[in-house]
Amino acid sequence: MPVINVEGPKVDDLSKKRDFVEKITEAASEFYSLPKESIIILMKENRQDNVSVGGKLLTDRK
Repeated sequence: MPVINVEGPKVDDLSKKRDFVEKITEAASEFYSLPKESIIILMKENRQDNVSVGGKLLTDRK
């Protein structure tokens, strides 16, 4: 059972999330030659004040 972890910014649009996991599941299913039901995707949404790039919080880069 492959487990795919995805970290990124918060996404409020549930339809976008549904589309995203369907596409990732399809690709993983083909790659591993496994049924879609065996693919697990865990999404972790990070707030911009909890992510730093180049020593600067993302909230400070805007």
